[in-house]
Amino acid sequence: MKIAIIGLGNMGKTYLNSFWATRFFQPEDMLLVVRDLKKYADQSAWNRFPMTDQIQANLGEYDLVLIAVKPQDFPALAKQIQPFIKPQQLIVSVMAGVSLLQLQEQLQAPKVIRAMPNLPSQLGQGMTVFTASAAIDRKELFLIQNIINTTGKSIFVEEERLVDAATAVSGSGPAYVFFLMQSLIEAAVKLGFKPSEAELLVHQTFLGSIQLQNSQSLSLPEWIQKVASKGGTTEQALLVFEKEHTRENLIKAVEAAYKRACELGK
Repeated sequence: MKIAIIGLGNMGKTYLNSFWATRFFQPEDMLLVVRDLKKYADQSAWNRFPMTDQIQANLGEYDLVLIAVKPQDFPALAKQIQPFIKPQQLIVSVMAGVSLLQLQEQLQAPKVIRAMPNLPSQLGQGMTVFTASAAIDRKELFLIQNIINTTGKSIFVEEERLVDAATAVSGSGPAYVFFLMQSLIEAAVKLGFKPSEAELLVHQTFLGSIQLQNSQSLSLPEWIQKVASKGGTTEQALLVFEKEHTRENLIKAVEAAYKRACELGK
């Protein structure tokens, strides 16, 4: 399989590294299309791959074209690459807010996939939600899922709006986790810990909690009850969360992110 990657930002590099790590793809089977070749001239890690800053006719020779540019750059890019796109090519977009219909119309391409990965994909621990146009058959869908799973785990959805929902949940989710971690670190410092101690305290707590939750098939409310004994310290913290409507506010925050994801697609 031959793959062209357009855009070498965080997601472009993530997928390139994941493809290369599988050893299923040889450098000559790939093409990297970047905005500025000079930026990569002295970086030996990229020298093994064919790279160009020009859209060329040979783009149509690649089985899969991964578009990983900023959404606002897509209209101009589409005009450049549309003349070279072939009907049988698989077009995979990781651009937030760019719909299947926009991809099909602006590229004149029937076989399009819209995917929303998140930042942990860089470590092979990502979560991606993706959907596909009706022209994608089962075999191609299976192939796409295997490719996406090189960066972690994935969920296929038939309703495209759920890709926008995933943008608000798993796409933005790491920032929510980091926000909670930072808040706990600040609380620990306020209680007397050194910043380095507070960071270790919180980091290991999050890491251990996820591993613990994965170790047994208990629900999250059941895990909470295991930690929060009646009349204990954790219960007092949970009562503050309830009083301050913390759960409701978190849900509102995710809904606001979802609304923005929908707006970006218009």
